[in-house]
Amino acid sequence: MIELKCHKGFGPKVEGEALVTSDDFSARYDLDRINGVFSRPAHKLHGQSYDGKILVFNTAKGGVASAWMLHEMKSRGITPKAIIFNAANTILVQGAALAGLPMVDRFEDGDVTALIQSGDHVTVDPEQGLVTITNRS
Repeated sequence: MIELKCHKGFGPKVEGEALVTSDDFSARYDLDRINGVFSRPAHKLHGQSYDGKILVFNTAKGGVASAWMLHEMKSRGITPKAIIFNAANTILVQGAALAGLPMVDRFEDGDVTALIQSGDHVTVDPEQGLVTITNRS
């Protein structure tokens, strides 16, 4: 078990399979929100499903429209379980809060996209500011 300390986030404690990339994230431009997959061809996760995954990115990009997309995804029932960033932007944090989507960022141990691997089973505890890798892929 590996514990990674981060800034306290928000949302409920969740666990699941990580989907990791060093790419940045835009809910507006990177996703096919109808089918629940990454749709931008240049994105490293292109073609992969984000539904039910714990997503790990470098940073968030986009503005108000991207934040509203998280809420729209939640209303469709096709969402990640949580989003983890090295650094989130304020607008996307507000969108995640509106959607009730757990989010954390700012890790003490370094680049979270290098610390967690796709396929790892992780627990995200926003209230404690802790992400635990419980099973390494």
